[in-house]
Amino acid sequence: MSQFHIHTRTRAQESSSAIERMYITMRHLFNRGFYKPMGVSGETLREALLILRPEIYGSIAEEKIELQGLVYVIDRLPYGIEECRYINLTSDEGYKNSHFQPIIPLKRRRHCYRIDEEQMNIEVTRGRSEIYDILTHLTFLYVESHKIMRQVLINDEGSLIRDWEKLEEAVHKKGKLTQEEKEIALTHTANFLGRTFEEVSEVYPQFSCKEDKDRFLKIIYYLGKGAIEEHLKDEKRLITFSPVLRERLGHHIHGERWAYRIKQELLNKGLIERPIHIISANMHSVMNSLFAEYSLTTEKRGKSSLEVYEMLSNSENHKLRDKVTKKALEHGMTYLKDESGTNIDVQIFDAEKLPDIVYAKKEGVEAPVIIVMDYAFGEQAYETMDELLKPLMQAGKRTFLNVDSVSVMGKAGILEGGKGDIMIPSSHIFEGTADNYPFKNRLKKRDFENEGLNVCTGSMITVLGTSLQNRDILRFFHESTWNVIGLEMEGAHYQKAIQSASKIRGSINPKVKVRYAYYASDNPLETGSTLASGGLGTTGVKPTYAITEKMLTQILE
Repeated sequence: MSQFHIHTRTRAQESSSAIERMYITMRHLFNRGFYKPMGVSGETLREALLILRPEIYGSIAEEKIELQGLVYVIDRLPYGIEECRYINLTSDEGYKNSHFQPIIPLKRRRHCYRIDEEQMNIEVTRGRSEIYDILTHLTFLYVESHKIMRQVLINDEGSLIRDWEKLEEAVHKKGKLTQEEKEIALTHTANFLGRTFEEVSEVYPQFSCKEDKDRFLKIIYYLGKGAIEEHLKDEKRLITFSPVLRERLGHHIHGERWAYRIKQELLNKGLIERPIHIISANMHSVMNSLFAEYSLTTEKRGKSSLEVYEMLSNSENHKLRDKVTKKALEHGMTYLKDESGTNIDVQIFDAEKLPDIVYAKKEGVEAPVIIVMDYAFGEQAYETMDELLKPLMQAGKRTFLNVDSVSVMGKAGILEGGKGDIMIPSSHIFEGTADNYPFKNRLKKRDFENEGLNVCTGSMITVLGTSLQNRDILRFFHESTWNVIGLEMEGAHYQKAIQSASKIRGSINPKVKVRYAYYASDNPLETGSTLASGGLGTTGVKPTYAITEKMLTQILE
């Protein structure tokens, strides 16, 4: 008699299912136009996030308040959002021409506007990935706020514990808190947060900003206050999506504007028919690699190239940065500050005008043109690359771009190493789908043999958002035959655009060269090494410039 095998779902399967539900739910809520995050409409999203338990949200599923996750989220949301009951996600709808002052989060390039005491508008111009990012962060924020409420509310009549009343006194006190007042407030706050005085004291300065040094106390207070009002008065917080945003999303409006301006600039400068090399990177590494040593002849004495790059990576050395930028603008660099709403600035380098010490011109060989685009965000990578690779249409004439190569340099989470290591992918896998994109990478592991860096090769997984990193899923992808070495947000989107342009639409050369390389910003499989544990500092300088120089060597040779 055969026995039935009862299948028990693994944590990886549960987590994968939770991500799929979140993805579908967020799209449904967007199409609906509004929802209450802590109401019935937000229940599926909350439950999925609690099942998933992303690494950067730490102890979200426990009763104690997650502090490092809170730091990560607050850095990516606008100042004052904890005070707002109404969050309105909009397209670029002209607020920049109003009296409203834009609020730009510390770690995200997006414009936000405080409309009144209760409402915050957040401009979404970078596609669906930006909406997923905002909604998951807000869900985390509101889940934490209800944890605070449960700790401070004694009964349904509205009686509150003494610790909460003391925090309220400190928040409403006029003027700056003295050290003694601050420590008294922190003692009471730590008590209901389920954290030690030492823990809250350490995290306190991480919330400080120029607007408010005591911001931590206000964030905790207003989060708790919002949850208390939801519970006692049924005054639910509401997230809405403007009709214009819902109409425009997915139509490549911002990407089309962005790409047209670049092509128009190439046409005006007579560069559009020259060999073009596109690089997705930051706005300093290519410029510094080409011009730093040429510009800083005095400052570089007795220093290695790496030491020069480390000097330039220090934000205090703005005079040195300005010197390099000035020299670059004099020798063939054009800088296009974004005006399209994509938040992607662009540099165009005409190699014909580069100094001979940087690029030796060859008779009979056309000097290349290098287009450097700042980092895209998730699905925005497809929108921008797809539009850039299309031919320029003017007066009924179609002008094709002579794209010789596309190179992508970015930072990513690594699964078999540590911060600062390099990953050379052979394919991109899109999380939550069966989509996979194998390609021939012109960069090889051997290219970095003498750089003193740990380098690994294999598949990269393109995730829906870094805020959804889950250890169980990542471990499965890493240890199974998928052979995933790292995760990032744009690779599959870039490759989808490149493959459709080169293999199907015939917009560019079918044999276009591609180069992908990433340096590790974190290891989500290691406790204490996730994105919430802090930035790379100067650790990222060496791999960034090692990758940039290998890309430029192949392009200019």
